[in-house]
Amino acid sequence: MNKDAQPSTELLSSIPEGHVEFGLHTFGDVTLDAEGRRLSHPEVLRDVVAEGVLADQAGVDVIGIGEHHRPDYAVSNPEMVLAAIGARTERIKLISAVTVLSSDDPVRVYQAFATLDGVTGGRAEVSLGRGSFIESFPLFGHDLKDYERLYEEKLDLFMKLRTEEPVSWTGTVRAPLERQSVFPTTAHEHGLPAWVAVGGSPQSVVRAASHGAGLELAIIGGAPRRFAPYADLFRREVAERGLEPRRVAVHVHGFVADTDEEAMELYYPHWEAAFTKLARERGGPLPTPEQFRQEAVHGAQHIGSPETVARRVADTVRAIGASRFGLKYSNATLPHGPMMRSIELYGSRVIPLVRDMLSEG
Repeated sequence: MNKDAQPSTELLSSIPEGHVEFGLHTFGDVTLDAEGRRLSHPEVLRDVVAEGVLADQAGVDVIGIGEHHRPDYAVSNPEMVLAAIGARTERIKLISAVTVLSSDDPVRVYQAFATLDGVTGGRAEVSLGRGSFIESFPLFGHDLKDYERLYEEKLDLFMKLRTEEPVSWTGTVRAPLERQSVFPTTAHEHGLPAWVAVGGSPQSVVRAASHGAGLELAIIGGAPRRFAPYADLFRREVAERGLEPRRVAVHVHGFVADTDEEAMELYYPHWEAAFTKLARERGGPLPTPEQFRQEAVHGAQHIGSPETVARRVADTVRAIGASRFGLKYSNATLPHGPMMRSIELYGSRVIPLVRDMLSEG
């Protein structure tokens, strides 16, 4: 099969025009049990697998697992956790959320996700980013002064690997390749489905377009509508390069409970604890109840009853023109039980409601 052409995000014909996929994301946040005890990393990992299995049963389209190298997250190797979920499911797509490519090796990343794709019948995807923390850089022997160069060069190599043809590549961050083949290959016509995750800088959006990847907008604060210009910029850049249309995905935080009041009551203490910790680490202002309410009503936190969350999701999808929506359902120490209920409600009630809202225009 000739794969000399620049690879596309995935087989676009497999996604009907106007269809939106709905996903759930987690970073494997270390949680508390019902009695307030902090769970161990092994316990959290097993819970994450159970959550992924439930997402599949509830009709969710995609499960995304993030990568971190901190004590408050249990997942440092998303592809291993995705493989465990894949072994117990048959339908749900399996994606990283995200893979920190800057501190990893593109060849090994491609091999890992191509292997995952093969054993799960073509369900693997990868989302590539630089991550929101820096612990992986010293852990794997990288210097932060090379932050930009590491990512740009490794992303360039990864996208060349997606042709699944012999690759020749030269850079400064790893050994060169001379007509080197990488295995296993996949059954995808255009190589492993890949996205580039960005936090909202125009330069990152243009980079994603130039590499022929899908765009995943990570919205962690503020009104989702303000990210619409980035999606528009991405589509213009893709068109100007004469490429086939690429898809746009959106990632936000949220939580579903039976009522708005229950959702706020369950979610807020864990949100406050997480953002207080970050504020102290990074020297920012401490979170307030007013800030939380603003984010929950108008910002990036999609929290509430199924009806409330569905309205927020539909508004976000319309504003961005997204063909995939991902909800980060885990939130710091939020216990496994409420998250399982949130997954159930998201699949059984939120997704059908959003589809109805979108079909009504």
